[in-house]
Amino acid sequence: MFDHVQAFYQPTSVREAVRLLQTLGPGSRVVAGATDLAVQAERSTRFLVDITHLGLSYVRHQAGKWVIGATTTMAELESSKLRGFANGVIAKAASTCGAIQIRNMATVGGNLVNASPAADTATPLLALDASVVMQGGKGGTKTIPLHKFWSGPHSTVLNGGLVVEIQVPDCKLRSGWSFHKLGRTESDIALVNAAAGVQCDRAGVCTDARIAMGAVAPTPMRAAGAEAMMIGKKLTGELLDRVAEQVSREVRPISDVRATAEYRRAMSGVLARRALMDAAANAGCAL
Repeated sequence: MFDHVQAFYQPTSVREAVRLLQTLGPGSRVVAGATDLAVQAERSTRFLVDITHLGLSYVRHQAGKWVIGATTTMAELESSKLRGFANGVIAKAASTCGAIQIRNMATVGGNLVNASPAADTATPLLALDASVVMQGGKGGTKTIPLHKFWSGPHSTVLNGGLVVEIQVPDCKLRSGWSFHKLGRTESDIALVNAAAGVQCDRAGVCTDARIAMGAVAPTPMRAAGAEAMMIGKKLTGELLDRVAEQVSREVRPISDVRATAEYRRAMSGVLARRALMDAAANAGCAL
């Protein structure tokens, strides 16, 4: 499988890892869990740079935000304190990312850098306004909002840099969150996934709404038009029906071996509505 790989490197610092990536060029690939790399078996890869010894596996809360190290595994996310944050949407998404053997190896950084439109942790992180911290070639760090990180399917703005951390701001008061995934099996790649967040005032009027959709566009996306429909309105089943229809209009799915574009479009509205219903309930908004 890896007979085309010429060298394997194990740097001991982030600076050394970035220097290697810059020196080795396009033929180099970062490896941590390697679950995506093993499947793709890209023949152009000549050099592997292992980042599992850089101290980037952690989940902690500091200065009004959660910080997650890039090599934190899905299994570690599942069992972390994130289970108590935002109704556990990040931990729940991680728990759907393949079988337990995969989750013990796959990392959150790899899930985002692989830039699959169907990445399981992408939608809750996108809904939560997460940012990615990158280490660049000249030793400087840059923090990029997640919605600006992907430039297309399996394409990012990294340009030889290294993702070292994901940052997630604290949730607002009276907010609720939810994650839903539709796959052929429980652990399969998503046909559609959806993450939603809702904030309501004491009168049940929506003051903030987040709807993130996966596997239905070239990159994970926010349904901005659908979100705007909810702001300033009292949440009702009828409103959520219209919002779900708007989500179906905003997505840009394709047909592939897993599902047709038409099916994905229809299920986008269904999953978005379910996620919004759960998020509203978690926020204490009675419909």
